[in-house]
Amino acid sequence: MTELIRQEGELHQAMRRWRRDLHAHPETAFEEHRTAAVVAELLESFGLNVDRGMATTGVVATLQGNQPGSGSIGLRADMDALNLQELNTFTHCSTHDGKMHGCGHDGHTAMLLGAAKYLSEHRDFSGSVVFIFQPAEEGEAGARVMCEEGLFERFPVDAVYGMHNWPGLEAGQFAVHQGPVMAAMDVFDIQITGKGCHGGMPHMGIDPVVVAGQLISSLQSIVGRTLSPLESGVVSVTQMHGGDAYNVVPDSVTLSGTCRTFTSEVQSQIETRIRHHVENICRAYGAEGELDYRSIYPSTVNVPEHASICAEVSASLVGEEAVQLNLPPSMGAEDFAFMLKERPGAYIWIGNGTSEGGRGLHNPYYDFNDDILPLGASYWVTLVQSQLPLND
Repeated sequence: MTELIRQEGELHQAMRRWRRDLHAHPETAFEEHRTAAVVAELLESFGLNVDRGMATTGVVATLQGNQPGSGSIGLRADMDALNLQELNTFTHCSTHDGKMHGCGHDGHTAMLLGAAKYLSEHRDFSGSVVFIFQPAEEGEAGARVMCEEGLFERFPVDAVYGMHNWPGLEAGQFAVHQGPVMAAMDVFDIQITGKGCHGGMPHMGIDPVVVAGQLISSLQSIVGRTLSPLESGVVSVTQMHGGDAYNVVPDSVTLSGTCRTFTSEVQSQIETRIRHHVENICRAYGAEGELDYRSIYPSTVNVPEHASICAEVSASLVGEEAVQLNLPPSMGAEDFAFMLKERPGAYIWIGNGTSEGGRGLHNPYYDFNDDILPLGASYWVTLVQSQLPLND
């Protein structure tokens, strides 16, 4: 393995300190004020030009290479934590009740900070690098907000790149996809209105709980019996609310859930089928059904040319055998998709090691693997050097 940033060297130790400090002070969507201040102060200490306040708590920094040039690339790290109670007991566990860095954004931020520091001291590239520290990835679309506020108009780049740690992928490995990496995320709320009545006299009402049960079962047939077996999709009902007493059939029930897809065609097909099921099943029972269907994140799809660049850079660090090119994409969602809608680029995974023992993403026992900090930072540095080379 070739790492520009040495294991247990001074910069690795600094990244570990930064990462654990961020882990101990998690902040959620658009509230990353301390995090943004820490990031901005470090970037300024490295000599970068720093802009604060985009999407409320975003931080964007620029660095010029030793040679002028028109080339520019963007490197993005997400900064926010989750609304999750941490159950770890190590010394750097969360000090904020009900909030936790359960997805590794603390590590993403530390790796990009490490790359910024290294590049500020080794400006052997031409053109410029834009370091994007983004808030509110976890369900609040901070990337979309930054784009809407003119991120790439204010900081033009030729391409933009992202990286996420991946539990279950061995540390020291990367995964690069030539197309879809992460799914689109849609959410839905279904309001089923019947007619409340006494629990012992159900014939006097229209039971929305029974309708909800039929609808839940019916929705599961959409993927298996509507989509082509060659297409991917998920429909999950994750919430059911209704009723307050043992002996009362409620007047209404609400179902909520999520859909995951990789193409707009399948996304539209699933929405249409859900709407059809809601209308017809509710009508069959004499109830009324109302669907509120919302698209939250589009699918994250790599541009093949840029995915190949990332694979080559990864292989230069860990060898071709440690770069996975055929892993299936994830049904998780990622708002980096909005940036890829604005500029070409790619989003890769870096192995975080085992996911056993509750160490998967969004788990209260998760912790970022500090051993991979030098590799992640070295990846960013090597990507910059390969895409913005010095002129002979």
